[in-house]
Amino acid sequence: MNFQHTLQRTLRHLATPDWYAKRTFSASDLAAITHAITQSETLHRGELRLVIEGALPLSALRHKQTARQRAAQLFAELRVWDTADNSGILIYIQLIDRHVEILADRGINALIAQNEWDKICREMEHAFRAGQWRAGAIKALDHASGLLAQHFPAGAENPNELPDAPLVI
Repeated sequence: MNFQHTLQRTLRHLATPDWYAKRTFSASDLAAITHAITQSETLHRGELRLVIEGALPLSALRHKQTARQRAAQLFAELRVWDTADNSGILIYIQLIDRHVEILADRGINALIAQNEWDKICREMEHAFRAGQWRAGAIKALDHASGLLAQHFPAGAENPNELPDAPLVI
């Protein structure tokens, strides 16, 4: 990133109020997304964790953290990797930079290629650009659920190891 781009990005994040992320996805949107995650996880052994972030913290801006790097940080901090089958998946939505990242734990990465997740990310970004926040998220969850059901189907035991409700930060 060049200096001007870095400065513009930093100013956009610093100027964005904390409530921006909460305004983008309404309470009913979050409830619908929670329901979609709960339903999805009955079909496969994957554990979905959706994180919506408005402005990045100053430390992330100072280190020029990309959305992918921030997603990796949250993947670790939220212990998405800490599931019995190594089946955690983080769907990270960075609202200010308008970028989506999906990170899957090694149990799922062994079965589903990253380019499949990247395709879902681009579909979400396209829907979000059109202002279709709820529809874009739910369509992405449905697409992810289909991949997971095909490659990582639910077994006799299918515990819910991560919260289903989206985390808005």
